Amino acid sequence: MLAEDLLAHLACPVSKQRMIYFPRGAEGGTEADACLVSVAARLRYRVDGRVPVLLQEEAERLTEAQVNQLIDRAKALGLAVPA
Repeated sequence: MLAEDLLAHLACPVSKQRMIYFPRGAEGGTEADACLVSVAARLRYRVDGRVPVLLQEEAERLTEAQVNQLIDRAKALGLAVPA
């Protein structure tokens, strides 16, 4: 799990916007599935052993529908969703 003080400083390298942190993955797996989702850039970044991999070329591209589903999931889980 990423520390709150680290999350407060993380931004998507593409959009420069804050991201949604899914500590157990976007699909609700385990801590090994943790990821960060950039709503603005529509990218999902993996987290390897508490280290965010914020490389655009390694991020997963998401469709607008996928991003909207992830926003809804984050809200349902009570996760911080950037405005």
